[in-house]
Amino acid sequence: MPNSDLFTGYAQRLGQVLATADWSGVEHLARAMLRAWQEGHQVFFCGNGGSAGNAIHLANDFVYGIARTTGGGIRALSLSANSAVITCLANDVGYDKIYSEQLAVQGEKGDVLIVLSGSGNSPNIVAVLEQAKQMGITSYAVLGYSGGKCKSLADVAIHFPVDDMQIAEDLQLVVGHMLMQWLYEHRPQATAQVQ
Repeated sequence: MPNSDLFTGYAQRLGQVLATADWSGVEHLARAMLRAWQEGHQVFFCGNGGSAGNAIHLANDFVYGIARTTGGGIRALSLSANSAVITCLANDVGYDKIYSEQLAVQGEKGDVLIVLSGSGNSPNIVAVLEQAKQMGITSYAVLGYSGGKCKSLADVAIHFPVDDMQIAEDLQLVVGHMLMQWLYEHRPQATAQVQ
C-alpha cells in the first residue's frame, strides 16, 4: 500500500467516526463543566500513555485557555501530571491505585472526573471511577473499542466504537477542544458567577 493510501485511509476512518458520532454526552459534559466553573468545583482528568498526555494537555486548556484572564479559568487538574506522586503511589500501593488515591485526597462532592481510555479496561481507570462513585463525584469517560468496564461504570460514557488506538486518542482531543470552544463561548455566564 503506498503511503498516501495509508494517510487517506486514516483520514477517512477518523472522518467516518466524526460524521456518525452521538455528541449528546459531550453536551452533557459541557454543562457539567460549566456548573463546576460557576460553583468553583474542580475538574479532574486522567489516562494512561497517550491518554495521560491528552489529560495533561486538556487540563492546561481549561485552567487558562477558556478564560484568557488571570484566575478566570476552571480549577482543572490532571492526575497524570505529577510523576513524584504517581511513582510513590505505584511503588507503595500499586499502579492500579495511582489515580484513585489522588482523587480520594483532592476530590469532593460536586467535582467532575473525566477519564480518557482507549480500551476502557485499565485497572487504574476502573479504580478511579469506583472512587468517584463513593465520593459523589460525577464521572465521564471518553472511550474507544467496546468501551470496556468503564462504559458502565462512568455516570456518562462518551463512546466511540472504533478499534484503533490512535483514532481513539485523537477523539479524546477532539472532545476536549469541542468542550473548550463551547465553554469559551459561555465564559461570561461562568465568570459572572465566580466573581
